[in-house]
Amino acid sequence: MSRYDSRSSDPGSYRDRRSDSGFGGGYEGTGRSSSKREFEGASSPKKLDLDGLTHFEKNFYVESPSVASMTESEVEEYRRRRQITVEGKDVPKPVREFRDVGFPEYVMQEVLKAGFVEPTPIQAQGWPMALKGRDLIGIAETGSGKTLAYLLPAIVHVNAQPFLAPGDGPIVLVLAPTRELAVQIQQESTKFGASSRIKSTCIYGGVPKGPQVRDLQKGVEIVIATPGRLIDMIESHHTNLRRVTYLVLDEADRMLDMGFEPQIKKIVSQIRPDRQTLYWSATWPKEVEQLARQFLYNSYKVVIGSIDLKANHAIRQHVDIVTENQKYNKLVKLLEDIMDGSRILIFMDTKKGCDQITRQLRMDGWPALSIHGDKSQAERDWVLAEFKAGKSPIMTATDVAARGLDVKDVKYVVNYDFPGSLEDYVHRIGRTGRAGAKGTAYTFFTAANARFAKELIGILEEAGQKVSPELAAMGRGAPPPPSGWFLFQDYDHKLTFSKESILLMMQAAVVMVASVIVEGVSVVVVHGANIYMREEQMHLTDTSRNSEMKGI
Repeated sequence: MSRYDSRSSDPGSYRDRRSDSGFGGGYEGTGRSSSKREFEGASSPKKLDLDGLTHFEKNFYVESPSVASMTESEVEEYRRRRQITVEGKDVPKPVREFRDVGFPEYVMQEVLKAGFVEPTPIQAQGWPMALKGRDLIGIAETGSGKTLAYLLPAIVHVNAQPFLAPGDGPIVLVLAPTRELAVQIQQESTKFGASSRIKSTCIYGGVPKGPQVRDLQKGVEIVIATPGRLIDMIESHHTNLRRVTYLVLDEADRMLDMGFEPQIKKIVSQIRPDRQTLYWSATWPKEVEQLARQFLYNSYKVVIGSIDLKANHAIRQHVDIVTENQKYNKLVKLLEDIMDGSRILIFMDTKKGCDQITRQLRMDGWPALSIHGDKSQAERDWVLAEFKAGKSPIMTATDVAARGLDVKDVKYVVNYDFPGSLEDYVHRIGRTGRAGAKGTAYTFFTAANARFAKELIGILEEAGQKVSPELAAMGRGAPPPPSGWFLFQDYDHKLTFSKESILLMMQAAVVMVASVIVEGVSVVVVHGANIYMREEQMHLTDTSRNSEMKGI
């Protein structure tokens, strides 16, 4: 019997205990009154009626003897080693093993069945925080295990509440930015909630409403939804949020990027203000923080790694400076080098480009499929299934799949087109190197992407990755060499050029960037110690073994 079960004299499960009392236990004092949380609802057609709200139980955490015995220095060392930073009042100690959390047996069975060895950093610190019933801000990179960090406490929370009555909406609401992420969350919810008879459903657009409406009318404890379709269901009176006491905003930064802030505020205005709110994000820009301030009260905050944008250190990153016309041939050469049956995810900027490259790959004999927002949900589901099963190990995708796509064993990510932000770059490459596995990301970087060079170099250096001389030069403001040109780095060695060329290079080297005519035809660009020159105009007769020449 779990420690949670022992909180009641009834030896039965949460669900049985609830049927006796009609409540999930007494008010624990960890919540707050309605007036303490700012209430955003100006755009909502109808404010939530706060009269008659009953208290609910949300503090389920009992510290295990093993955790209680940890000294402050041990706690600090554990957090330092696992890169955990915490903020808040009375922050609980992290749990080092699953048994320290005290999850009910039906939850632990699923955890052990999944083959997990130990909690991930976000789980180790996030579970005690969530189980204490306080609001929580979690900042962690993709693939960190955050879905279970909020789902398992959600299951415990549901099992401590009264049964649903006819006409009741869900107890737990999870908002997600994309249907792909919503479906994956629902799959995890179904798996880990099955033993306790908890029902969940997924509400998203692009598919017929009928099956979703039927699920809601039958009554489900957990709803995972995209904002637009959920508002549609609420306004059509197919569900309501009166019973929601556990709210999760997953990938809040992505939802703001997609323009969902008005919809989020409208939804939250229909939920009781003393709810427990868990707010998850991979980044912490100012707009994400501002939204959190509106929805959370007296919250914990846990950050895994740094708030500064950074990539997963388990991912090897390669950035190749190319021209637009070189991309496809570079891609084919890359596929020839890495294709070993492993899953390869290729990101494109546009739906049209996605379809064009996929069509060309298939014409050239590569097993490729594509996924993007213009495809029907049935087709997207089929493509994902083929990709996950390895029947089509190459999948091209737009950014619709960049966030929340949880496919095991994606070994390679290719950024055929560089994304519109460094945040999207980090999230794209985060599709590999998940759950402790190693991965590799290849990125094609053109002159049109030069404005991102400096920040990209910072991400590479933070992760201990090699920065090519070409990218380093772009980061300093130098133009990339045109196609067919060559880079000479550290040219103070035995090179012989024509007399005129040497004279002009010496003259150009005293300025940061200079373009000059060599022999009336070629151009030399000098930036620091780097020289770019057209091959056919070089009179190269000898080089030392320390010289370095790279074709671009």
